[in-house]
Amino acid sequence: MGTLTVVGSINADLTARVQRHPNPGETLLGSGGGITAGGKGANQAVAAAYLGANVKFVGAVGQDPYVEPALKHLKESGVDLAAVAEVDDTTGLAIITVSDDGENTIVVIPGANAHVDS
Repeated sequence: MGTLTVVGSINADLTARVQRHPNPGETLLGSGGGITAGGKGANQAVAAAYLGANVKFVGAVGQDPYVEPALKHLKESGVDLAAVAEVDDTTGLAIITVSDDGENTIVVIPGANAHVDS
């Protein structure tokens, strides 16, 4: 099998479960709060690696506590990270709320991802 190169985002996903999504200006209690690996590009690279592809990733991360959780699955799946730059910014972060009926809202803070120029 050939080599696949993915250029894309690497994020740390902060996920909270809520009974329902808050209205503007409203505060609700949630649960969860775990941080997991994410980013559409990173997720595609990991999936391809698990399917047997030789995958190289081009992207960027910051210099903060979110780096390790964001890279976890990329490292575990054997994706080549030699072209992932470490920049002076935060690692990409997605803040995700998931309501009891399964609907989600996502706010993405690009951080280091904004430094990747295709």
